[in-house]
Amino acid sequence: MRLFAILSLVLSIVTLGACSMQGSAPDADGSPMVSPILTTEDAKDPYSYAQPEVARVTHVALDLELNFENRDVSGTATLDVLAADSADKVILDTMGLEILSVTDNAGSDLPFEVGETKEGIGAPLTITLGDKRQVIIAYKSGPKAKALQWLVPEQTAGGKHPYLLSQGQPTLNRTWIPTQDSPGIRQTWEAKITAPEPLTVVMSGLSGGDPTDAGKGRRVFNFTMDKPVAPYLIAIAAGDIVFKELGPRSGVWTEPAMLDKAAAELADTEKMIDAAEELYGDYRWGRYDMIVLPPSFPYGGMENPVMTFLTPTFIAGDRSLTGLVAHELAHSWSGNLVTNANWSDSWLNEGTTSYFENRIIEKLYGNKRASQERALNFAAMEETIAEKGSDADITALHLTGENASPEGGASGVIYDKGASFFHTVEAIVGREKFDTWLESWFDRHAFEPATSAMILADMRKNLVKGDEELEAKLLLDEWVYQPGLPSNALRPDPAAFAEVDKAAAAYVANRTLDKAVWEKWTSAERLRLLSKLPQQLPDEELAKLDGDLGLTASANNEILFAWLKLSLQNRYDPAVPLAEEFLATVGRRKFVAPLFETLMEQGEWGKPIAKRIYAKTRGRYHAVTTGTVDKTVLGED
Repeated sequence: MRLFAILSLVLSIVTLGACSMQGSAPDADGSPMVSPILTTEDAKDPYSYAQPEVARVTHVALDLELNFENRDVSGTATLDVLAADSADKVILDTMGLEILSVTDNAGSDLPFEVGETKEGIGAPLTITLGDKRQVIIAYKSGPKAKALQWLVPEQTAGGKHPYLLSQGQPTLNRTWIPTQDSPGIRQTWEAKITAPEPLTVVMSGLSGGDPTDAGKGRRVFNFTMDKPVAPYLIAIAAGDIVFKELGPRSGVWTEPAMLDKAAAELADTEKMIDAAEELYGDYRWGRYDMIVLPPSFPYGGMENPVMTFLTPTFIAGDRSLTGLVAHELAHSWSGNLVTNANWSDSWLNEGTTSYFENRIIEKLYGNKRASQERALNFAAMEETIAEKGSDADITALHLTGENASPEGGASGVIYDKGASFFHTVEAIVGREKFDTWLESWFDRHAFEPATSAMILADMRKNLVKGDEELEAKLLLDEWVYQPGLPSNALRPDPAAFAEVDKAAAAYVANRTLDKAVWEKWTSAERLRLLSKLPQQLPDEELAKLDGDLGLTASANNEILFAWLKLSLQNRYDPAVPLAEEFLATVGRRKFVAPLFETLMEQGEWGKPIAKRIYAKTRGRYHAVTTGTVDKTVLGED
């Protein structure tokens, strides 16, 4: 059962209801939209100090200055608080912030206390409100704020100006914004950002227009997000960036040297938006812009509303990796519109989105590409389940215990098993019926948090509708709460890779590959072949593979990564210079962490190489990436 927090005995049900349901725009009276919170046990967030059932943040107004020399942000955060009449305190999340003062909106000091710091969570900031419901916090971020990465000019494509980028998911925004940093506590926000010329600032909110002159070589940029979002979706980037329009509601920002390549790779964006809307209803965020960041960005993409952050590693020159864009766009419905209430249910964000992504790909590029990408993802899921163990709790969609931490779970489960669940349900109930239900799920819970229990209850009410035979076929609880892969899982079409699998079998038999066939294959087909090759190969065979297929010269980073991983696990010395170059220019954790792990697994051959490369490259990576690789290479807990 879904419960809204009762914040005051005198708050009317009408007020909460009006603020919480469809809410695609501010309330009719112009006041900001307020999303509900959930108070069931499965919705509570153990990685936030907030007590939203007592007092919760509804709106954040930032007035910040970017200081590239000191690598910090400083200024104020003005928070609107909704609280019970009897509540006299609000608790926020912070990590490494220097709190200078806290006042009410009249400028009077409010008592505050920064509590004990806990690893991975930070410290609580407890503010005594009295009867005040707005607080102004003057503060400064620390020089090692994990959400923020400050790049020197040499780390950019242009090489002339510094660059700032942020990555807040899952719990890093508390290192530069004092707020209730939990996905279940959605907030509207606005920001006034002062930055040095000639840098341009973008954020995950709608721009307030051209910047204004602040004097002393600085400019002011304004942004607004009038729809409540999970706080991890507040994002910022600043650098020598320019814009190119892609369509009536889409465009791309990036450095001037990358603009033409990025725009060409993203040329289908407007078609993707149209395809997504045809599938599951209106796009509710206004614009869909993207920024292609420097290569140190730790993820493939980040679905920040109205400003998707993208890695440059998706640029292959042939749009073969634009499934990444479809994925981030799909998050505008699954993840941004309806968000997991806490990280134990991150599959609700990522599994739903991975399914949605595949449907966009099918609609835009056809069933062959979609079925091949689905087969690759299914194989990744099976590999993860085999590696972890089919009875391991980490292979359940709903995570428990230490697996439910913000960085817990496995992508082969959260993304791929989640998508497989929806493909299976679709196959059993029929596509038309499933699509009607999924669109209605987004409508019913727009701008709200959700849990596994909620989506299963919604399925039973609005899809199963009491059909006992259908309920038995779907195995809903087994999919979500049990480890392993249920027996009813929809398996990929064997025909999807029939030609590739035949070629791989021929290679095993006679060690020959047809170069002409390789050249006409799709990116998915090439990746499938590399995954099907024998994993132990001598140097001469690896050299021949590279010579025949041109793997070292591939412009596709997914293929280059697969080739490097195969080469390094076979201790192939000629691949080491390429690996070193790749790891020095790419910061995407998906690529970086497995390559270092592969090297470290090679004992006396690989460990010295890994440690030598990491000593040179660590300073180029975002904290998200170093947080994983440190444990592998440096042995840190």
